[in-house]
Amino acid sequence: MSLHIVVCAGIVPDPLQTLEPIAGPNGPALKNEMMLPAVLDPWAASALYEAATLVSKFPGSRLWLVSLGPKAKLQQVMMTIAQKVTFELVAVDSASNGFADASATASALASGIAAIPDLDRTKLLLFGGWESASRGAGVTLQTVGELLGITDQFAGVDQIDMREDGSFEVLERVEGGKHQASVCAGAPAVLGWATGNLPEPHNNPQIGMANMRTVMPALQRAKQAALTNDGQQYLSASLPSQQRQTRVVRDLAPDAIAQELVEWIRTQ
Repeated sequence: MSLHIVVCAGIVPDPLQTLEPIAGPNGPALKNEMMLPAVLDPWAASALYEAATLVSKFPGSRLWLVSLGPKAKLQQVMMTIAQKVTFELVAVDSASNGFADASATASALASGIAAIPDLDRTKLLLFGGWESASRGAGVTLQTVGELLGITDQFAGVDQIDMREDGSFEVLERVEGGKHQASVCAGAPAVLGWATGNLPEPHNNPQIGMANMRTVMPALQRAKQAALTNDGQQYLSASLPSQQRQTRVVRDLAPDAIAQELVEWIRTQ
């Protein structure tokens, strides 16, 4: 049995930086965004590490990383990520910020995946972050799956166990710190990963040099994609206000707590 795993992973500003929203000519944007150092989206990074481990267990399997963003930023991030795991890059050149429309992003990603040569959709597992530090909205990965005709979808995945017949068991996060166990008959399927169970791999310069032989040509071949908002408008964008008023109350009913939260939100 072999697998074809495609990981959708965007790039985001380094979370250690101060992100200040501004009003740009095309709507809200981040101040000095192109100057901010970028990293691979933390949620999608977990999906990539899980995918690489899974591919290593099944000879003949292949792993693609599909990423949308400005080529200069993609190159910067790939210099680091390429040293972690072995993958084939599919780059989509486009403007990137946290205000991009999720449906437009999904359409561009789906087009990039559909154009991958030698991709066998009967073996396809589409991985990505359950959420995102940029353009998540909780729907991007699911929309990509729908556009590709994949209806078996799992969200909040922490573990996948493949079986010899091609089926697999998935553990999805549910309330109360528990997992829901589901069994899927086999590929194709979409898995939106939470944090998984694997640590971040150590940098390996040899893997990096091997990856960069294909990463640089992939960046040069990157097709441009224009992300449209389809009439979407933002009334305002601002940093959250910093406020801390701690109050310890015992035996307060859940309804009363919820009512206090609603009233506080209304005042903001």
